[in-house]
Amino acid sequence: MKTVYLLNGPNLNLLGKRQPEIYGHETLADVVQSCTTTASALGLGLYAFQSNHEGAIIDKIHEARDKAAGIVINPGAFTHTSVAILDALNAFEGPVIEVHISNVHKRETFRHHSYVSLRAEGVIAGLGTEGYLAAVRRLAMLLA
Repeated sequence: MKTVYLLNGPNLNLLGKRQPEIYGHETLADVVQSCTTTASALGLGLYAFQSNHEGAIIDKIHEARDKAAGIVINPGAFTHTSVAILDALNAFEGPVIEVHISNVHKRETFRHHSYVSLRAEGVIAGLGTEGYLAAVRRLAMLLA
């Protein structure tokens, strides 16, 4: 069974509690459960990880080189700042889908730039937590 890594960056551990008017009321545990169910129905395994630390996310991307067929990543604020995460993703050979819960293009201008998008096969923004499920479905198609 192919495995998808679901990686979440800083502050996403507060999903459902932090700015629910932007990010909604679902928790990260809810998102992981929904993604696990969707992945399983598509014949995929799912491994989820969240960290507020850039290096920990990079370590998981490195680990994914040997353990994952694809990556769904919501790098949070690291989207706009981390060349190091981009470099790690460039060393991963499978498909990558970037997810943002909010529509980053309707927000502050600094959020309009993404280093991760330079590597991603697709970018999903503004669909709320449903964007994660769309990303898992897209990965399943790319990995078929």
